[in-house]
Amino acid sequence: MQLRKLIDSPCGLRFMIDNLCTHSGYSRKLLLESSMMHDRLSIEKSYEVMRKFYHVVDNEDNKNKIQTLQFKLCKLKDINHTLSRLATSVILDDIELFEVKNLALLSADVKLILEELNLNEIIVITSLEDVVKILDPDGLRIATFYIYDSYSERLASLRKKLKSKDFYQETIYNEVAALEDEIRNELSKRLKPYSDSMIVAMNALADVDLNLAKSLQMKEMGLCFPTLSSEDKSSYKGIFHPEVKNILEKENKEYQKVDIDFGLKPLIIMGANMGGKTIVLKTLALCQYLLQFGFGVPADSAEMMIYDEVFCLTTDDQSINKGLSSFAAEMKNIDAVIKSSDCVLALIDEPARTTNPTEGTALVSALVKMLQDRAMSLIIVTHYNIKTYNNKCLRVKGLIDGKMNYELVETHEGEVPHEALNIAESLGIDSRWIELAKKEMEEGR
Repeated sequence: MQLRKLIDSPCGLRFMIDNLCTHSGYSRKLLLESSMMHDRLSIEKSYEVMRKFYHVVDNEDNKNKIQTLQFKLCKLKDINHTLSRLATSVILDDIELFEVKNLALLSADVKLILEELNLNEIIVITSLEDVVKILDPDGLRIATFYIYDSYSERLASLRKKLKSKDFYQETIYNEVAALEDEIRNELSKRLKPYSDSMIVAMNALADVDLNLAKSLQMKEMGLCFPTLSSEDKSSYKGIFHPEVKNILEKENKEYQKVDIDFGLKPLIIMGANMGGKTIVLKTLALCQYLLQFGFGVPADSAEMMIYDEVFCLTTDDQSINKGLSSFAAEMKNIDAVIKSSDCVLALIDEPARTTNPTEGTALVSALVKMLQDRAMSLIIVTHYNIKTYNNKCLRVKGLIDGKMNYELVETHEGEVPHEALNIAESLGIDSRWIELAKKEMEEGR
């Protein structure tokens, strides 16, 4: 699955991408077209590279060199079309020849900076010095291009004649144009063997840009390098949602991180509304995507499994807008989880929430029972008193001295806390409504 197709997942992935400071549109394009990694070796290799970049950006002594590198990377352009034309023996025009020259000079500049930062063996930039020599016959190393006099003595002589005349010389002008076309043809022939090397260099430069941006994001957001689980278990210490944390900090509020671990057995999270349960689900989905696309993970530490697919079914899932009722859309989404292969992470927020409590409780209990023996990680958030079939249950600690504590603690079947009225009261809701609701509860017992 490409990142482009997942970016608007309700977990908050777009926030991470929008706050990734890449310096080239081509780098961002490659990122969005990248595929989710599913094998351990690829993920470990990606973090090995990024760890080297992180050590560099974490050193204040490298600040000026990093800024220079970022400035250089702003010049990286997508010239795949030009290189494709070159590979098929098309004669390049002056603009295309400039693009090629700019890439060759940029590669040399970035290569030099990487050597100074001891990153040249981490990402190898293909040398394009032969391309520079072809397009820079005077050795000026300036990112401009035209048909230089140095390419032809005859051309230089004719141009001199044109400049010396006070009137238009059509014959000389036409001969100059013909010579320039011949030179473009010759240059294109000489450059053709380097077309593949230039594509490799262009992609390597984008790789530098992306690793630099990801490392800076890790430092700025306080993300961690995850480790891959050697067992069928994921464990997080101090997990947080960067977008929500950012919003709270702007309001001078503190984000409470939580710890959570799970494996290949259902995990049920219980608690009243406003208990942060949905945010936990979104954060877990976000972390999984970030791991399998090679980003830093929002936690103090994280040991994580790898999955073939991630399902994040939350109350703001956009699939409800596909012409189905909320309940019908929800049932179809959950059915997709049931019919999926194993090795998936399924995060389901308040399943059957739009139907009556009796049927809802039965549906959720049956879902847990049906999936508990599958080799998948299932995490369900619910406020129903469901049958858990001895699977692990957590609940949000809840209101303590009038303040919400979002810590997750173990609980047992049938221990869903009744805190809706307390939460409503803490929000300053009309006291008459709250009191009447309390009387209704007492009379119903």
